Amino acid sequence: MRDRAISAHPVLLRHPWATLLFVSRANIGPNMLRYVDSTVGCLRAAGFSYPMADHAWNALDAYTYGFTLQKLNFPFAPSEYAAAAKQFIHLIPVVQFPYLHGMSTEVIAGRHDGIQHIELGLELLLDGLELMREAK
Repeated sequence: MRDRAISAHPVLLRHPWATLLFVSRANIGPNMLRYVDSTVGCLRAAGFSYPMADHAWNALDAYTYGFTLQKLNFPFAPSEYAAAAKQFIHLIPVVQFPYLHGMSTEVIAGRHDGIQHIELGLELLLDGLELMREAK
């Protein structure tokens, strides 16, 4: 499941129209049917019930698609994060927003790049699904 999400993300980035197409239409073509069947099969083989396999598959797809859409539509390129943080820091008063201000100063100072990676959220989601599977 990890490999599936990680390999789908760059493909979806290369084809920016594809993610919205997947989430806005019924797709019952043979390739999609094989893809969904193999995904459910992988989850069933891992010990998930059909209902939990459905929930897990949809959660993983929602995360992958949402992460991709955010990457595609974020208003700044990663190389612009520090400059953007510096430009907007005056709108984030430390007294009112201490943690957001602190994180922004980390980006400005170069101690944090601000770049998000699909793997972190994916690991959190997969770990949670593993706990749910073990709890049954």
